[in-house]
Amino acid sequence: MSRLGSYSLQSRLLVSVSILLTVFLGLTGVVLDRAFRASAEAGIAEQLQVQIYVLLAAVDQSDGDFYFIEDLREPRFSQLNSGLYGLIRDADGQVLLRTPSALELAVNELALGRELSRGDTQFRRLAGASELEFFVSSYAVTWENRPAPVIFTVLEDTATYQLEVNQFRRSLWSWLGGLAALLLLLQLALLRWGLAPLRRLARDLVSIERGDSETLGEDYPRELNAVTTNLNLLIQSERKQQQRYRTTLGDLAHSLKTPLAVIQGEMAGLRSGPDHAGATASDTVRADVIQEQLDAMNQIVGYQLQRAVRGDNTSTLARQVNLAEATARVARALEKVYADKSVKITQQVDEQTFFLGDERDLMEVLGNLMDNACKYGRGRVLVSSSSVGTDSGAAQLRVEDDGSGILPEANELVLQRGVRLDTLPQGQGIGLAVVADIVHSYGGQIQIERSSLGGAAVIVTLNNIRVSNLRESTAR
Repeated sequence: MSRLGSYSLQSRLLVSVSILLTVFLGLTGVVLDRAFRASAEAGIAEQLQVQIYVLLAAVDQSDGDFYFIEDLREPRFSQLNSGLYGLIRDADGQVLLRTPSALELAVNELALGRELSRGDTQFRRLAGASELEFFVSSYAVTWENRPAPVIFTVLEDTATYQLEVNQFRRSLWSWLGGLAALLLLLQLALLRWGLAPLRRLARDLVSIERGDSETLGEDYPRELNAVTTNLNLLIQSERKQQQRYRTTLGDLAHSLKTPLAVIQGEMAGLRSGPDHAGATASDTVRADVIQEQLDAMNQIVGYQLQRAVRGDNTSTLARQVNLAEATARVARALEKVYADKSVKITQQVDEQTFFLGDERDLMEVLGNLMDNACKYGRGRVLVSSSSVGTDSGAAQLRVEDDGSGILPEANELVLQRGVRLDTLPQGQGIGLAVVADIVHSYGGQIQIERSSLGGAAVIVTLNNIRVSNLRESTAR
């Protein structure tokens, strides 16, 4: 699965919108910035052209020399290094007159240009000394008694312009950034509102998986109605199919057990009948073989019946079963069965622990393990549970007895079908094998250790576990 596939729909949509907003607002900012600079430069060009007209009105010539006949209307022309400078040049670039503000201006270091015809106007940006920049506007006019045009030039440094541009940019990007943040918050709110039905659908599916509810609700948007309806039909179909399989297999197993019981009863009658004493050795061997096969067939039928009861443990349509209550029911029954041994079953099972699965599977596991502990122990049985990990998704169930225990090298052997280490008590040796099958079908584990009571301890790790705290119980 790709890394992007692990993100939620809301995250993917929010990232996509963020990228789109960044690109859109970024391009908008660039366009507005360029438009502002173009507008500002156009305004400066117009202002400098006006200043050229001011110089034209204030200049006269006498004996080939230019001079100012009146005070200049622009005060900055009269202030030294004010940032606004006026020059009058001839066609060769020689300065004929300069305003008081340009007395210290290094004109020779500026590439002002010379090739202008009469009536031509030129506006450009010019780099000067010491990293200074100027806006330069030039206008060529024909003056009396001069064959070549006279060029009136006005220069203004870019400091004021750059300050205005910087202020505009700060304001522009601040507003665009705030607008982007506001749009993202609004988009997040809209996404959460728009995707709320999907989140509710996910919660409802988890609720079904945990066994808190049976089906999905019906109050979904029109676009999800078809999905939820089909899911409900699928859930109902799966449950019906499970029940049908269990009923069919259970009926089959039950129908086989009846004739097997009849045959086994007849065999017992033949063994204890009046003619039994005259039976030959061959008849006795055949009877033992038949009895052995009957026992094997009973084991097979019992095992298949258990499989029919268990069904498909991988189903997500689980119901929650209280572990402590199930343990208590089994304990009460076994204490009555083994009353002659005065069996005492101590229970240390968390009352807030729930098994998410078929209740009959849990009862089969508890019944086999606790029955073995009572059968092979001396009267003391301890049943306890504990959580595994911090997420409470798994738990360990320990069933301990005070019997003779199981040798470490036989731990794996006793989990095999039909294997018994002690042949005195009644049984077919499939109890632990059935437990192992059920536990493994739920993805769990089973192991055998030495008990703190001196006997054997069978430890079952169950993964389908939910621990409900008191606040959850109160909320419900």
